[in-house]
Formats: sequence, structure tokens, C-alpha cells
Amino acid sequence: MIRRGGAGAAIAALLAAMLCFQLGASTAKQLFGQIGADGTTALRNLLGGLMLALVLRPWRRLPPRAAWPALLVYGVALGTMNLLFYRALRTVPLGVAVAIEFVGPLGVAAASIRRPAEALWIALALAGLACLLPWHEAAHGVDRAGALYALGAGGLWAIYILAGQRAGGALGAHAVAWGTLVAALVCAPIGIASAGRTLLDPAVLGLGLLVALLSSALPYSLEMIALTALPARAYGTLTSLDPALAALAGLALLGERLAGVQWLGILAIVAASIGTTRALRPTPPIAGGA
Repeated sequence: MIRRGGAGAAIAALLAAMLCFQLGASTAKQLFGQIGADGTTALRNLLGGLMLALVLRPWRRLPPRAAWPALLVYGVALGTMNLLFYRALRTVPLGVAVAIEFVGPLGVAAASIRRPAEALWIALALAGLACLLPWHEAAHGVDRAGALYALGAGGLWAIYILAGQRAGGALGAHAVAWGTLVAALVCAPIGIASAGRTLLDPAVLGLGLLVALLSSALPYSLEMIALTALPARAYGTLTSLDPALAALAGLALLGERLAGVQWLGILAIVAASIGTTRALRPTPPIAGGA
């Protein structure tokens, strides 16, 4: 049983985490012109990993040998997911990219549905996705390459969730710090090869620190507060609002105006995610996102 005050604080923490993710993604897009998507991904994971390590001090609980396979898959999936998502953001509006990527965790949830009537939520999600994908060379500011990157990020998000549940079961909150450090090792060579010494420019490092704080260190810490106080269904229902929040952030912060059919697709995926979450049996949620 959750006390009303505790639930309110947990909901506020989760909403703040979701807002941080979108602010972080919006800030990251401002770095693309200087160091590209790959360089931005490297900075986010390197600096975010260092921040989380300082806060969580994961060396106090070294991973047992049996936990390393899941931890490595978790970290590699996290880093590659971030990389593909930022590559998608080069040519896809923020709200559309998040909605397409959201198909990954939605698929994980839908796999647990057993009643035929609940398959309607899957159909609704597919219909929403159909509204967002570019069926010709470019549609409403979305090109095929960007949409494929977002789909790839969604698939990796699903792997991240499944591996993260195993890693989290063995290491608890420390799995996030270890996973982010593994992600940094994956992304750093790609980012350095792409951006080179520009990564060390003071102005770039300043924005990189802000991206790391907003996209990794702060939201992951806030989500841990929510995870300990909210039932899985409440957590899942609230995070289902993420694509709509991303679209609003893209409009307010980046001037990304979406077509009516894109808003329809985003709302369909949000509704499908909420419906699927409400249909699930209670299970521990997993934090995170691109």
C-alpha cells in the first residue's frame, strides 16, 4: 500500500525524469552541427557514466561472474540504442522518433498478453506506426533512413529491457552505472573517430555535460525514486505518455511542427501503450529510454 504523499512524490519524480529526457534530446540536437550524432552519443555516455559512477559508486558492489553476460548485453544495447536514436534525430522530429522507438518496449509488453481481445492494442499500435513511417521517399519531414534508425533503436530498447531485468536482479541500482559505463566503451571509439578533438572544445564539453545530466544521470536517478514507490502498471501508464511529451518538447524547444496524421499516429501509440500496460499482470518495470 502506497501512502498518498509518497505516490505523489514518485509521480512527480517520474514526470520530471521524462521531461529531463526530452530536454536532453533537444539539447543534443544542438550539438549535431558541431560533433555529429555519433560524437554527441559518445559524450552523453562517457560523461553520464562518470556522473552515475560518482553518485552510485558501483565499485562497492562488483558484478559477480554470472551477471556479466546480461550486464554486457544490457550495456551494449544501451549504447547502440542511444547511437541509433541520435542518428534518427538528425532527420526525424523528436516526437516522431520517440513514438517509433516506443514500439520496442510496447512489443515486450504485448508479448505477455494472452487474451485475444487485447490484441486490439497491438493493432492500434501498428496503425499508429503506419501513420508515422514514410511510405514514399520523405513524408512530413521523416526520411526512410531516419525512420529505420528509430525502429532499430526500438528493437534495441526491447533487448535493453530484457537484459536490464536480469542485470538489475543481480546488481540492483548499480546495474545502471555499470551498464552506462559499458555503453560508453561501445560509443566512445565511434564518437572519437567521427568528431576527433572537437569533443574537447570547452563549449562542446559544456553542452555535453548538460546532455549527460539531462539524458542519463538525473532521469535515471529520478526514475529509481519512482520505481521504488509506484506499482508497475502506474509506472507503465505514465511512461506511455512519453511520445506525446516528446512531440510537445519538439514543438516548444525545436520548432518542430507535426502534421495531423503524425499527431494521430503518436496518440494511437500512446493509447496502445496505456491499454497494453493496463492489461498486463503486475511485473517489475525497468527504467530507461533513449
